[in-house]
Amino acid sequence: LCIVGDVLRGRRLLLQQTARRPLSRGPAPAGPALRTRVAAALLLGGGLLAAWRWVESEKRQQERRRRVEQLRRVSLGRGAFSLLDHGGRRRTKADFLGRWVLLYFGFTHCPDVCPEELDKLSGAVATLDRDAALPPVQPVFITVDPERDDVPALARYVRDFHPRLIGLAGTPEEVKNAGRDYRVYASPGPRDEDGDYIVDHTILIYLVSPDGLFLDYYNRMKDQDQIAESVGALLNRSVALCVLSSFRPSVSTPASR
Repeated sequence: LCIVGDVLRGRRLLLQQTARRPLSRGPAPAGPALRTRVAAALLLGGGLLAAWRWVESEKRQQERRRRVEQLRRVSLGRGAFSLLDHGGRRRTKADFLGRWVLLYFGFTHCPDVCPEELDKLSGAVATLDRDAALPPVQPVFITVDPERDDVPALARYVRDFHPRLIGLAGTPEEVKNAGRDYRVYASPGPRDEDGDYIVDHTILIYLVSPDGLFLDYYNRMKDQDQIAESVGALLNRSVALCVLSSFRPSVSTPASR
């Protein structure tokens, strides 16, 4: 009987304690400490993201600088050329010094590749033209087919592309010398019954720096946006270097005092 009484008293005590326990109404409202931790986590995450982006940007710039240095060692474009433009004016390499140039070698009878590449070149130049902070880029087309591409043929052809595009032609020897300076391959194919033929040639767009030397190239896999982005990055770097050099203090020599 004593044991039964103890059990009953224990059950009553348990029921009383359960009745006094408040019902759960969901999680307690977040306090200042929790909000501080969340804000700190967000700030830390944002800082890490910004740092990662900066590291990636620096990595891309370093890779671009290494590529430019490697390509400069190739020493393309060191020679001189003398050709006629599509207006009949004699042009030499000296006419383009001091300007950025996007250069393509092709021929006006090309059925598809040359028009596609010149469309890309023209589109990239048009994109760069919209950035007033960048120096203008001069588009140039040099024929690899001097037999058919005379001055009138070039004048008709360049009208379909960028309004600043300059077409250049010349004698077979002049054209050959210009192409050789950029290691351009060009070989006319067999003629058909109408005397028509296709010229097999190097398909590259060359970027030439203001000092007249080859700086980079773009193959058929690059679209106009990729070309514009790459050229724009190089031009921006060039502009930044020019601005920095303009702030360098001049050092007077004894002879100038």
